[in-house]
Amino acid sequence: MSETKKVAVLGGGSFGTVIANIVAENGHSVGLWLREQSRADLLNQSHENSRYLPDYRLSENITASSSLEEVLSDAELVFVAIPSQSFRDVIRQAVPWLKPDQMLVSTTKGIEAQTFSLMSEILREELPQARVGVLSGPNLAKEVAARQLTATVIASDCPELRSAVQGMLHSAYFRVYASSDTYGVELGGTLKNIYAIAAGLSAALGMGENTKSMLMTRSLAEMSRFAVCMGANPMTFIGLAGVGDLIVTCMSPLSRNYRVGYALGEGKTLEQAVEALGQVAEGVNTIKHVREKACDMGVYMPLVCGLYEVVFNKAPVAEVVKMLMMNEQSTDVEFVLPRSES
Repeated sequence: MSETKKVAVLGGGSFGTVIANIVAENGHSVGLWLREQSRADLLNQSHENSRYLPDYRLSENITASSSLEEVLSDAELVFVAIPSQSFRDVIRQAVPWLKPDQMLVSTTKGIEAQTFSLMSEILREELPQARVGVLSGPNLAKEVAARQLTATVIASDCPELRSAVQGMLHSAYFRVYASSDTYGVELGGTLKNIYAIAAGLSAALGMGENTKSMLMTRSLAEMSRFAVCMGANPMTFIGLAGVGDLIVTCMSPLSRNYRVGYALGEGKTLEQAVEALGQVAEGVNTIKHVREKACDMGVYMPLVCGLYEVVFNKAPVAEVVKMLMMNEQSTDVEFVLPRSES
């Protein structure tokens, strides 16, 4: 076995917990930061995160604490699994306990409201010398907890960070691929949350398989069109962090964003849908932020605009669908590789 190392995970939600446990089961010492010491004490006693992953036995190599100093001291690698609206605040609190060249990996799929910053950008702003990465892919936490075969992507421009994450997370059921397109991988994970809401809504309305297929493929075209305008590589979107994450999020009732969309399709208000979920659904706020940014940049995103009208302006779904079907018929595949000369 490789040398035992200290790893920190900030955030005790479902995904932060499974990441902490995979690392711990690989023989490393893991500090897991939770906001409330009472929850940390309970986790240390029961070796279970009863709020988010009941009946999922956690390794005894995990020590939970509400003290950032305790969790971060001497940590070689830090995973940050904090919801986007709290991300910057927690990082600012953590800065005194982080090394200047700290290896930091965001697992959060969201956008900061006021700045349209992705989480990797926040990390670079708050710690300019840090080595930053993003972990994203079709990774439903409950399936990872059940040890279902899963693959993910670690994206970073730092080869040492990519190698460290692959070594610490690789297991018999969890495979980690590498990418240097941090922005594309992160945007893929963020944008697909929007379309998962649309997929849940269409499922609740009883739409057919043709509709689901059209929705997912046009979603992929739309999200890659936006990401390329933001500087991402379009080829990233045919991989795990693009089409892979889109498929799982648009097809699974385990997806929080899908469940919000399904509730909206059943006639619930946005407030009722979010309250029933009881967890953060990043896609709700992402719709608003991406629509504003797309309008600013002049990017054609009819699905985002239509979903915005349904979610925030309570527009009738039938009217929005009619509008979408009457919109400009753009090309099917927009990013085509040139054919080599024969």
